Amino acid sequence: MTGMTRVHAFSSDDALGHLDAVGLVEALHAGRVSVPEVTEAAIARVTAVDPQLGAVAVAAFDRARAEARDPRGGYFAGVPTFLKDNVDVRGLPTQHGTDAFVGRPRPADGDVARMFLATGLVPLGKTRLSEYGFSATAEHPRLGPVRSPWSTDHVAGASSAGSAALVAAGAVPLAHANDGGGSIRIPASVNGMVGLKPTRDRLAQERLTRDMPIRIVADGVVTRSVRDTAAFLREAERVYRVPHLPPVGDVTRPGRRRLRIALHTVGVGRGASPEVTELTLKVAGRLEELGHTVEEVDAPVDPGFPDDFLLYWALLATAIVRTGRRLNGPSWDPSRLDNLTLGLERHARRHLHRIPGAIRRLRRARVASAAFHETWDVVLTPTLATETPRVGHLDPSRSYDVVMERLLDWVAFTPWQNVTGDPAVSLPLAITAAGLPQGVMFGAAAGREATLLELALELEEAFPFARIDAPARGV
Repeated sequence: MTGMTRVHAFSSDDALGHLDAVGLVEALHAGRVSVPEVTEAAIARVTAVDPQLGAVAVAAFDRARAEARDPRGGYFAGVPTFLKDNVDVRGLPTQHGTDAFVGRPRPADGDVARMFLATGLVPLGKTRLSEYGFSATAEHPRLGPVRSPWSTDHVAGASSAGSAALVAAGAVPLAHANDGGGSIRIPASVNGMVGLKPTRDRLAQERLTRDMPIRIVADGVVTRSVRDTAAFLREAERVYRVPHLPPVGDVTRPGRRRLRIALHTVGVGRGASPEVTELTLKVAGRLEELGHTVEEVDAPVDPGFPDDFLLYWALLATAIVRTGRRLNGPSWDPSRLDNLTLGLERHARRHLHRIPGAIRRLRRARVASAAFHETWDVVLTPTLATETPRVGHLDPSRSYDVVMERLLDWVAFTPWQNVTGDPAVSLPLAITAAGLPQGVMFGAAAGREATLLELALELEEAFPFARIDAPARGV
């Protein structure tokens, strides 16, 4: 695509260089760089790229500088990062991407931030998201869009857009993200990164997330390398461990076992575009070259799944509207919610009688998935059904019906694992004819993150990922 504007900080001659998080840890331990140097380099990079990306919700640079002088312990001690602006961080407001209330500084870290920062990561602030995470693109009526560093004419994808844009642009090596319908995997796909949604319960969650009828949200990170994602899960597991899931452990090399891989190019009601289908089939061919068995089979998805998931999504919007004043105080003004949130709330009100049945059917998806994975080790799909939209295509100031139809056309694969609770990872294995990253997704049975990481390490080694600062390549 001619005329695309890329934005990145990898040309900077500073302490971060081209290092990923694990590489930065090694440099810090070897004394080649110091924590204050790394912190200042990250702040300078954020300051340089964010005016073009619009990724930062709240900056906390002075706090980061103070912490850099006396960093907390942990494997990632001194590694700069951001947290998404829908988790509580002490001293910073939590705004959830909305203008419907005025956020107040939180008195304490929430459960996610406590776990996340216990690994030693140094927060530079919080990143922007779509309003309450409902849209697959962060385009705010007042603040404008979060743009992809690969092409500033295109969106950065999903509610973890701000985190993804900063990591892809080289401002920080990894950042917090969470995923209730694809919001770790979607921005990973759009921005050429690794995005793994963990198994339900694998990592700590905020209280409101834990109270959902179906806990579709999982927290994690977006990274530029598989080893960074693996290292984060290893370190988070040392802080927060659940006994009913097999441990992820320390995954550092490709697996030796050849896998049985199921292939789908039709998602939850919608199929992938011809180009995305072709790219996914090319990845399937590469897997067969590596000795894995790949077979195209039907997904175990009930035909009513898309409608049921949309109803559940709408129920969450209703809960936000109805509890807004109680949770956010007298500044709450629902008239300032965007058209997508208000449209979802209307959809739920119109179909209240159908919601209990939808929840029952969605809960059964976990059983269907478990049965499917008795035969198949891994499932391969596109992460997204089409190429990344341009800014404005999913603008929430458009009518609800227009935006929702466009969202359903694009986000046709990721919601399944949110409902089943299974892990899934998007890998940057493909580049479109226009030169944009196109993620390919792998899912596994609950608790099998290690299988996904081993496969991801094998693919990264065999087919190195495209870099934003180098000529585009892919399968």
